[in-house]
Amino acid sequence: MTLLAVERIKLFTTRSPWWCSLIALALTIGFAGLIAGSLQSGEQLSVASTQVGHQFGIAVIMVLAALAVTTEYRFGTIRTTFQAVPNRGSVLVAKATVVALLSFVIGEIGAFGSWGLGYLIRPSASVALNTSADWINVAGVGVVFAFAAVIAVAVGTLIRHSAGALSLLLIYVLAVENLVQLIPTVGPKIHEWMPFTVAERFLSGSSGGPGAQEAALSQWGSLAYFAGVAVVLLAIAIGVAKKRDA
Repeated sequence: MTLLAVERIKLFTTRSPWWCSLIALALTIGFAGLIAGSLQSGEQLSVASTQVGHQFGIAVIMVLAALAVTTEYRFGTIRTTFQAVPNRGSVLVAKATVVALLSFVIGEIGAFGSWGLGYLIRPSASVALNTSADWINVAGVGVVFAFAAVIAVAVGTLIRHSAGALSLLLIYVLAVENLVQLIPTVGPKIHEWMPFTVAERFLSGSSGGPGAQEAALSQWGSLAYFAGVAVVLLAIAIGVAKKRDA
């Protein structure tokens, strides 16, 4: 608990988490408002369409998570932390836990805020959360944000430099997985197993591709796969952090 408290204090005494949180919420909720407000007469707003903005919010969350690590390396405070707590694995797990919890809260606020704003703008739309699929589509956003934050913490630990970590994360999240589909023959098959594609399958209940009915993973299996990727990357990052100088 002491480590968690320390990491919480370190996280919230800098400005970047606050700004990133606000930007993530603005993007996630703002896109729901834009979509709901731009619908033509006769077009229906769905639960899924209110959640489109989370794809932009998740990129900002990963920036927040990566900065939580790389900022410490930049200013050298990570050395003091490792001197005070020689077990580097415990430090990084505590940091990942605090950042993941914050990301979960932001994701839930953003998701339900998006859903609520869509309903306010289009009160006649059928956006009631009547099924488990609807609930997962909304409430699952926070879970995906949390594991995405763990991935970003791992990448930040491995790279240690803010510019490099942020560039890699943003390029990957916003472009790489979609570009993989362009590889002849094997591209679509590889794309189906990319982490954030699988995370979207958890939220939407399908792979979103032509082979959705043949998807190897179920909706909850997709979440387990995404979580597994996050845990494995964090374990690799902890192993590397233990072997090199801070």
